[in-house]
Amino acid sequence: MGQVSIAQIFGKLRGGFVSPLSLRRMGVLGMNARNVHYIARYNDRDKFPVVDDKLSTKRAAARYGIAVPDLIAAFDTQPSRRRVMEVIEPLWQFVIKPARGSGGKGILVIAGRNGDKYVKTSGAEVTALNILRHVSNIHSGLYSLGGKPDRVMVEALVDFDPVFDNYSFEGVPDIRVIVFRGFPVMAMLRCSTHASDGKANLHQGAVGVGIDLASGKSCHAVQRGLRVSQHPDTQMPFGELVVPGWRDLVRLAASCYEMTGLGYLGCDIVLDRKRGPLLLEANARPGLAIQIANGVGLRRRLQHIDSLDLEQLEKNVEERVAYSMNRFAAGQSD
Repeated sequence: MGQVSIAQIFGKLRGGFVSPLSLRRMGVLGMNARNVHYIARYNDRDKFPVVDDKLSTKRAAARYGIAVPDLIAAFDTQPSRRRVMEVIEPLWQFVIKPARGSGGKGILVIAGRNGDKYVKTSGAEVTALNILRHVSNIHSGLYSLGGKPDRVMVEALVDFDPVFDNYSFEGVPDIRVIVFRGFPVMAMLRCSTHASDGKANLHQGAVGVGIDLASGKSCHAVQRGLRVSQHPDTQMPFGELVVPGWRDLVRLAASCYEMTGLGYLGCDIVLDRKRGPLLLEANARPGLAIQIANGVGLRRRLQHIDSLDLEQLEKNVEERVAYSMNRFAAGQSD
């Protein structure tokens, strides 16, 4: 949680400081417990490369029939960066990202052109030289895990569903779903703001909107640890938000269990106007801010799944989705 503890943030939501003991009683999962009891226990290290490298994730998704944004090209080495410019020259919209980046770092989204300039989703313009430098930084490992040399990916820009047009500002929203042992257990929509510089990052000022697993409706929203009722820039009320095609989206997230072999993971999903839900990436170490967005702790939900017997755990994707939607619906006791 950076310099701000979960206790402080839950304290803001409730008008005061919340002690660690109180957080435990509320079912809030802390970082140490997440690392020891869930990541270390259920995520084999040899499975991490599937999600730590976005190209590997795309290949795995293709094998399992999971939809992802179209890959235009990938480049392995620094000398190929000139080739990147040849590829993007005829393109009006595209995304450049590091294959092994984390936390959304190093992702450059181009939404249009203005003469010889490239226009970002925020409206800011960059030059071809700026893009070349960015590509060079990606290849040198500036954004990669461990600072190792990285590959450059050029993807098609998702044609985002207009349902979220007024829920995000200078950027695009995505949906994070936590999946444990194949069961979706919590979800949130991350909405960019002017304060977050168009990035869907809660720590930078984006709004986190808790989403009811049963219905896809918003049930809670926070910005910088404080509960909010509307988007700070567009003034759109979050109480009216409903994610379309919700069951298909949750089904996609649950399918990532078989695709990755990871018992505890976060799935980041976007909604395409024509294609529906697309997997942006999967994460073997998903953060805990989703609890803040929902105003609900993860611990009891994870413990409940852990308590299921073998027959219940061997449900197929459809059965797991139905179980989670019923068991973890908003208003249900966790």
